[in-house]
Amino acid sequence: MKESLWNSIVSVRKNAPLVHNITNYVVMNTTANALLAVGASPVMAHAHPEIEDMVSICGSLVINIGTLDEYWAESMLKAAKKAQETGKPWVLDPVGVGATSYRDEAAAQLLQYKPNIIRGNASEIMALAKLNKQKTKGVDSTHASTEAIEAAKWLSDSIGSVVCVSGATDIIISGERQVLLHNGHELMQRVTGLGCTATALIGAFIASSEDKLIATAGAMALLAISGELAQKISLGPGSLQVNLLDKLYTITEEEFYNSLKTETVSYAV
Repeated sequence: MKESLWNSIVSVRKNAPLVHNITNYVVMNTTANALLAVGASPVMAHAHPEIEDMVSICGSLVINIGTLDEYWAESMLKAAKKAQETGKPWVLDPVGVGATSYRDEAAAQLLQYKPNIIRGNASEIMALAKLNKQKTKGVDSTHASTEAIEAAKWLSDSIGSVVCVSGATDIIISGERQVLLHNGHELMQRVTGLGCTATALIGAFIASSEDKLIATAGAMALLAISGELAQKISLGPGSLQVNLLDKLYTITEEEFYNSLKTETVSYAV
């Protein structure tokens, strides 16, 4: 498992995939820099006239509904449709789903185009699977990631997606396969957009690997370990953001292996 996860990191560095992001404008700069740091090439494009052309030339598509509006929602649907038609892998980040009916409707429409990966916090995954009867607390999770395993399994089985539930323990599920990651640091919660960054990195990794579960786990492990290592030399969230970006760029195989805390793939979810 460790070797497979590290190889997914090396693959991104080697292949430098072009990742098309339709994401929220709060995190565009953060996610673009993170993609560059891991060796990928980001493009942020949501103009209707170029959506289909951009999807056609990219290695993968990332859709994040964080700052949703009517124009961007149409861009997302156009992009997801084109990705499905062309077989381009794509990842959905259903930010804040469950909080408003508008977000629920947008997410439901996007799910029709079968995202290869769905990544969200526990509340978002539970809401997406229609198992959560309460409103979500903005974009923050009100549930532990382990509470969303049933919902994640249902989504994976019904849509055919790899589902990643992020939290203190990151849980990645695909059918009967499951990976748990126990890295990261609580200070990462004080930096805006790191969940969105995780989604963007997943986009780079799925463009460079056939095994989408391993690619997703590799991206999540890289971000969590980099945050964990960066925290050790950071004074607070400001310096963490800078040090995390540097660590995404400089992390070594030895650092990765020595830091990784993962449970083996399980076939009994």
